[in-house]
Amino acid sequence: MPIIAVVVIYFSLLMVISRWTGRKATNDAFYRGERRSPWYMVAFGMVGASISGITFVSVPGMVTSIGMTYLQTCMGFIVGYVVIAFVLLPLYYRLNLTTIYSYLGQRIGRRAYKTGASFFLLSKMTGAAVRFYVVCWILMTTGLGTTGHEGAVQNGGLFALVVVVMTGLIWLYTRQGGIKTLVWTDALQTACLFGALLLIIYKVIGDMGMTVGEAAAMIRDSELSKVFVLDDWVSKQNFWKQFLSGAFIAIVMTGLDQDMMQKNLTCRSLRDAQKDMCTYGMAFLPANLLFLSLGVLLTVWYQRHGLSVSAGDDLLPQYISLTAYLSPLTSCIFILGMVAAAFSSADSALTALTTSYCVDICERADDERLRRRVHIIMAVVFVVFILLFRVLNSTSVIDAIYILCSYTYGPLLGLFAFGLLTRRTTYDRMVPYICITSPVACYLLDLLLGQCTGYRFGYELLMLNGFLTFCGLWVMSKKE
Repeated sequence: MPIIAVVVIYFSLLMVISRWTGRKATNDAFYRGERRSPWYMVAFGMVGASISGITFVSVPGMVTSIGMTYLQTCMGFIVGYVVIAFVLLPLYYRLNLTTIYSYLGQRIGRRAYKTGASFFLLSKMTGAAVRFYVVCWILMTTGLGTTGHEGAVQNGGLFALVVVVMTGLIWLYTRQGGIKTLVWTDALQTACLFGALLLIIYKVIGDMGMTVGEAAAMIRDSELSKVFVLDDWVSKQNFWKQFLSGAFIAIVMTGLDQDMMQKNLTCRSLRDAQKDMCTYGMAFLPANLLFLSLGVLLTVWYQRHGLSVSAGDDLLPQYISLTAYLSPLTSCIFILGMVAAAFSSADSALTALTTSYCVDICERADDERLRRRVHIIMAVVFVVFILLFRVLNSTSVIDAIYILCSYTYGPLLGLFAFGLLTRRTTYDRMVPYICITSPVACYLLDLLLGQCTGYRFGYELLMLNGFLTFCGLWVMSKKE
């Protein structure tokens, strides 16, 4: 079967890289890559790790409902990455941190440190499980012959087997070298992901008998290519809501995320890390433009063939299923891209979760036996979270991730903002209660506004959550 052949060949390449980078690897190599990573390899690999299977599936499908307005959020990402490069990275390098949550312990207190690390563990495990869930059911529907999303979900035994096998492969090639291995495997995975994307775009253009120039003109003139919403302040797609939310999402989900920052902290110097972050940030906008353009092309392809346009996350997978019998190569290319996307996001998540638990929760950074045990445990918990999400999911996956991040990353935003923007001392014992109360208050406020006015929070919920956490810390604090 194509899916098995692709996975075997791809995994063999990853194992070669793992053996090369994992020889005589210590805990320092697993956690910080011995601070020897070339910045350009880190930047290239981070693009693929950020995009993951979510972008591959959900972003093309966005055009059927909101056009290209997601680019407004991506523009905000660039501002967020600049803040990370010139505000957060200098702090992390000056303190020579292994995990970024150590800063909270130095600035606020021990309970703030543990609370921040705990929220990261919950946030990352949840977000990574959502991303991996998408890829697994896509591989089932396109590679293993199950019928549609519902068919994949209902076939629980096969789905669980796919999840376990894929997670086991990821654990196998990351168990020795950790982040030192991921810097190089992520670069390979990014190349495969974008190679697959470009080949699929070329295939869709060819199916419609168009040249690349004609396709670009059609995308430009399409009603689905609307980017800016400047006149509707109530809409979730309003420019300023999307732009500001994008900036804060980037700061929180990258700058305050051990998974993403762990790669940056492997660079040889602060200047290298800043070049890495700025390069990576600038690449995010054109990358997402490609995915959205694919969505427009697929919508037109459906219309020309007299087919009903699939909604949301089914737009690309259904095209692959419909054309696989005509072009098996297209199916193999798609599977390669999805596997690369799955591995690039999940492998770094497992490594970061292991790092944070050993260093932040257990405070035993030098214990290699503990690190190996925790790595296995995190892989098992990861599988459990994916299977739970399979049962509970009922919304667009990329929206689900951002909604979840608004609740779980908001307290991290408030903690770091309080530490960076004030010189006050908070009552450390109150920090866990404040960080739990804030997301609950946001949830209740969202329900209340929805019932009374019809307004529901979008991605801006993250900013509100962080603000409430900041205010709670301020109230429970005093001047130094």
